[in-house]
Amino acid sequence: MFEDLTNKLEGVLKKIRGQGKITEKNIDDSLREMRRVFFDADVNYKVVSSFIKDVKEKSLGEHVLTSITPGQLIVKIIHDELIKLMGSENSQINFSNEIPSIILLVGLQGCGKTTFAAKLAQHLKKKGKNPVLGACDIYRPAAIKQLITLGSQVDIPVFTVDGDKNAVSISKKAIDYARKNAKDTLIIDTAGRLAIDDEMMNEVSNIKKAVNPSEILFIVDAMTGQDAVNTAKVFHDKLDYEGVVLTKLDGDTRGGAALSIRAVVNKPIKFVSVGEKLDAIEPFYPDRMASRILGKGDIVSFVEKAQSEFDIQETAKLEEKLRKNKFDFNDFLSQIKQIKKMGSLSNLVSMLPGAGAALKGKELDDKVITRLEAIILSMTKHERENPAVLNGRRRRRIADGSGNSIQEVNKVIKQFSEMQKMMRGFNKNKLGNMMKKMNLPGNLMNQMKMN
Repeated sequence: MFEDLTNKLEGVLKKIRGQGKITEKNIDDSLREMRRVFFDADVNYKVVSSFIKDVKEKSLGEHVLTSITPGQLIVKIIHDELIKLMGSENSQINFSNEIPSIILLVGLQGCGKTTFAAKLAQHLKKKGKNPVLGACDIYRPAAIKQLITLGSQVDIPVFTVDGDKNAVSISKKAIDYARKNAKDTLIIDTAGRLAIDDEMMNEVSNIKKAVNPSEILFIVDAMTGQDAVNTAKVFHDKLDYEGVVLTKLDGDTRGGAALSIRAVVNKPIKFVSVGEKLDAIEPFYPDRMASRILGKGDIVSFVEKAQSEFDIQETAKLEEKLRKNKFDFNDFLSQIKQIKKMGSLSNLVSMLPGAGAALKGKELDDKVITRLEAIILSMTKHERENPAVLNGRRRRRIADGSGNSIQEVNKVIKQFSEMQKMMRGFNKNKLGNMMKKMNLPGNLMNQMKMN
């Protein structure tokens, strides 16, 4: 996510931090370079101009120029202005007092509306809602079938009407279904086109009038950059939607849409989609995203994700095993499975401060975890519980069984051995403190605040 933008900004920020004395000239030089970085990232021209102007104005303030560490203060100004640019604070979905609350999803074809509908339904279900999906994309081949398949994967019902080719009629019937079946939230998936046309805009406008949604979310592919921003404006002028969802953000190395869209349409980004899996959805926090863009990670989201996905009982068992120095490959496999629940490896790494720079140029994907799993699962129960018995003959069998080289198997066993040694180094107090920290995101949040 935003790899190109982050890498280029890191170079600019490094120069700024290294300035012993700040003058108007070196501020201009740095901001000129930052302007180029933003243009390369496909950020809207007017947005860039306004951002640079605000940063310069605040950087030339007397308290900055006379500061002991002016470079650090300017970096903080850039961080704060990025947060402001993306909306300042997290914005929640609007739910109505009537049942059901209706969330209308709109956007072009191929932006990820249907997949996001299932993701949002699962997200709201975890938050205690009882949602139903309404299939109102009556044009795209297999759209309804896709939504039914996705709904079954997250155990969410999908309302359809066979033979009905009127999206407005289907949406009204979906409301009746939701009320009769005690569903408090109806998420309506609408049709899109490859480009904006009057027929599509009139249809979604008519659905809006018919169902009076409490929330309209404009779904847009983040990788389309300036095109995303232009499309967002047209949809906003027609529908006056409440929020934006950026999909495919895990594949967006530039960040133009994320940095431009809020300023252009004056509507908050409410969610981002960061992968193909149905749990790859995150509420949008401008401050956390600004930190990730500047290469500072997002440890708060990392801990929240860990707490929501990690099994408390499994963690307690692990703690007990660590105390008794009995950590084996079964425990290692259990931890790998819990890490997989948290999402893609690349997205997790982007949340860790400094990890992007440390892993720059190295291949990083979920195949690493898959390969690790295959090697451990190719071991017998006895071998997983007693790693010391893994001689050459056993390692060759594991390599053949997992489809890996003997060198890969040796590497995994060596890494596990080093991990065991590290685990033995934990005394009870250190271990207890570590576990406590993992349960106190507030403390971590305070540690991450920029001074």
